[in-house]
Amino acid sequence: MNMDLTPAADEKIAGLKTLSTVIYALYAVSLFIGVTAIVAIVLNYIKRDDVRGTWLESHFTWQIRTFWWGLLWLVVGAITWVILIGWLVWGVACIWFIYRIAKGWLNLNDSKPMPLQ
Repeated sequence: MNMDLTPAADEKIAGLKTLSTVIYALYAVSLFIGVTAIVAIVLNYIKRDDVRGTWLESHFTWQIRTFWWGLLWLVVGAITWVILIGWLVWGVACIWFIYRIAKGWLNLNDSKPMPLQ
């Protein structure tokens, strides 16, 4: 954990926290406009090194895992659509995705790291 408490470090963390908020918003909007998830994941990977060693690193990991697992479940849902359970897979995946965004956003708002399971 980065313990640099200088004003410059505080400012950097504040900026990265704002970026994390924007990324959560992009993931939330992706429920309606899917392309925003692509923008979010690209930002996650571009700025990942900047959050390394801070409590925000756990949020980036959480967001990245949410994207890739969500994409996997969308593909599984599409494949199983033909046998009529795809809609159920998509429904559960959608609820799970919303949960991940909400939990992450609430922890970010409280300046808490995410548990990494």
